[in-house]
Amino acid sequence: MAEKLTITLVKSPIGKPEKHKLVLQGLGLNKLNKSVTLDDTAQVRGMINKVSHLLKVTD
Repeated sequence: MAEKLTITLVKSPIGKPEKHKLVLQGLGLNKLNKSVTLDDTAQVRGMINKVSHLLKVTD
C-alpha cells in the first residue's frame, strides 16, 4: 500500500505567480483550509516543493 500525504492550503495564493496557482490547481487545492489526501510520489513531492510556503503537509 502506498504512503499517503495530507496537504492543506494555509495561505492564500492571491498575488502569487500564475505558475504557483496552477500547481495548487493540479494538487486539487482551490480554497483556503481545504485538505486533500494524495499518494506520496515524486511528482506530488515536486509540486509540494514549488508551493511549500503556502501549504501544511502531514503524513
